Amino acid sequence: MNKPTQIKLYGRIVLTGDIRLRTGLHIGTSKETLEIGGVDGPVIRNPVDRLPYIPGSSLKGKMRSLWEKVNAANQNTKIGKDTCIHVCGKADCPVCSIYGAPGESGTPAPTRLIVRDVPLNPASIPSTVVDYTEVKWEAAIDRVTSQASPRQMERVPAGATFSPMEVVFSIYDPADVDRFSDVLRALQLVEDDFLGGQGSRGSGKVSFENLSIAVKAGLEYAEHTDERFMRKSLKELAAVGDDLARWVKGLLDKNGGV
Repeated sequence: MNKPTQIKLYGRIVLTGDIRLRTGLHIGTSKETLEIGGVDGPVIRNPVDRLPYIPGSSLKGKMRSLWEKVNAANQNTKIGKDTCIHVCGKADCPVCSIYGAPGESGTPAPTRLIVRDVPLNPASIPSTVVDYTEVKWEAAIDRVTSQASPRQMERVPAGATFSPMEVVFSIYDPADVDRFSDVLRALQLVEDDFLGGQGSRGSGKVSFENLSIAVKAGLEYAEHTDERFMRKSLKELAAVGDDLARWVKGLLDKNGGV
């Protein structure tokens, strides 16, 4: 019989901000209908208001993938037909301690990181852009015959803003406070890589802007903010990471955790 496990939630760090597109963004979905003149690769949209959005799973998955590469983590668990991730469930694992491990892996671990879906701010799209997207034409060239096979790709255009972005980091262990800096580093890796598809062909460059930190702690789950941790860019926020960690630890100590 397994021994009961107790998990204590000390508090949460909530990062909010904007995601600005530096190049067009394509996060695709399957085509449910065949339309004459329709694009080959439509973007994912909210079924209620039809606005494009960034799924939290896409951003979190990209963060995890890049963080696994930085840490040279062994891709030992298959989660899809052609997809493998690192799962070990060890408390000191730089990947599993933040992103968790699925229950079916045999070594389940709680995720500390929650990434919400991020809606498009429609005011950031010029009124001349139809349906909030652009169509990018691409062509695959046959290497023997040189014949082109054109295709259409739908993208949210450069300059658009998705907000509010919300990243929630749960603190189950006092050591978790220092791990939050790894979340910021993973977001910086995304800025230097790409989000969504077609990244090697120019799509998906993003930046995280107008960032702010809130900490929720104590039995009353009170929210605390500090102007020192309201920054325009990730680089600026990461530069005060040590001060941020000291501030969070002080709040947790003062409020006695959750």
